[in-house]
Amino acid sequence: MNGEQRVRRYYELVDAGDVTGLVGLFDHDAVYRRPGYDPLVGRAQLESFYREHRVIKEGVHTVSTILVHEDGAAVHGTFEGTLHDERSVSLRFADFFTFSESGTFRSRDTFFFAPMV
Repeated sequence: MNGEQRVRRYYELVDAGDVTGLVGLFDHDAVYRRPGYDPLVGRAQLESFYREHRVIKEGVHTVSTILVHEDGAAVHGTFEGTLHDERSVSLRFADFFTFSESGTFRSRDTFFFAPMV
């Protein structure tokens, strides 16, 4: 699976709720940085986040742009979904992935387009 396929697969697995599958796309010691959370380090913390702490109940990512370089990818898209408290959410996001030599994700940084200042 090349970098673009792996990134697209990630969003498919997230939207399907396949935590085991999506965590398997990451290195064992991968780092995920996301606004509002301490960095998540390693597969165990990633799995805990997706199973227990993620505020999103369900939804769909629509990827509009993926730019792939040999050791990473930049993604822009939208997300439409429902939170666990039943509120609807609609937002734009940007993700930046780095790849390990084996092709798994070494890191992911997520940014949301939301007013902050």
